[in-house]
Amino acid sequence: MSEPRLMLLDTASLYFRAFFGVPDSVTSPRGEPVNAVRGLLDFIARLVGDYSPTHLACCWDEDWRPQWRVDLLPSYKAHRVVEEVTGDPDVEEVPDPLQVQVPVILEVLEALGIAVVGAAGYEADDVIGTLATDAGMPVDVVTGDRDLFQLVDDASGVRVLYTARGVGRHEQVTDEWVVGKYSVLPSQYADFATLRGDSSDGLPGVAGVGEKTAASLLLRYGDLDAVRAAAADADSELAPAPRRKIREAAAYLDVAPQVVAVVRDLDLGATDLTLPRTPADRGAFDALTERWGLGSSADRVLAALGG
Repeated sequence: MSEPRLMLLDTASLYFRAFFGVPDSVTSPRGEPVNAVRGLLDFIARLVGDYSPTHLACCWDEDWRPQWRVDLLPSYKAHRVVEEVTGDPDVEEVPDPLQVQVPVILEVLEALGIAVVGAAGYEADDVIGTLATDAGMPVDVVTGDRDLFQLVDDASGVRVLYTARGVGRHEQVTDEWVVGKYSVLPSQYADFATLRGDSSDGLPGVAGVGEKTAASLLLRYGDLDAVRAAAADADSELAPAPRRKIREAAAYLDVAPQVVAVVRDLDLGATDLTLPRTPADRGAFDALTERWGLGSSADRVLAALGG
């Protein structure tokens, strides 16, 4: 019997990658786009085949830009918002041929019996953070999002399978990997990202503080609170330039850490994350496979689930 291992998928990250990586000529028998559906199934098949998880969850963005994060930092993901005719400013810009595939993805996952886990008012990152914390087994987090490096913890068996270069070329992110790449520990990564900023999430960072300065400050003082304390202490040895930059960014630093930190204590209920070895509803899965022309992608995911 396989040793217990939990795999947590940043589902939107993967189906976006599938949509842009699989040709749009991949369509259903009726000509509808299914490249994201088939690509996601292929990703799941490959990851399950390579890592043999016993438990798996497709973590879901119930709210990709939670209001509580926007209230703290209005620039948070603001560049990803598209104004609609309705006047609703909080709709993520998603290509229409992808948007129509999301309900199909959910139907297919349900038929397979793969758990889909989300939480109202929270992002998939927060669901992942909660499920990865005190999981009681090793955890592989599959994502293209650097924010989740803060969860990496060799001692707890949590690593990130980082897909920025593609699922087939993903990197295994461990304590050593994070230190080698950024010169900070994973436990310092959220503070590092806060200081450095991240344009992909609308985090401005501290003006004039880049990766090297952020890493050196955290290496010297340990965490953001200690860096700020040093900046406020006239007798500390912090140099004038970073002292001034940290103090001038006080308003940003008061709120940004709460925005950047992944929530780890959501109430997600008692969801069974056991990876199914056969579809929960084989009839429904076969019908979806035929309706949407999932073909070899369906075959691969069935083969992977069956071991």
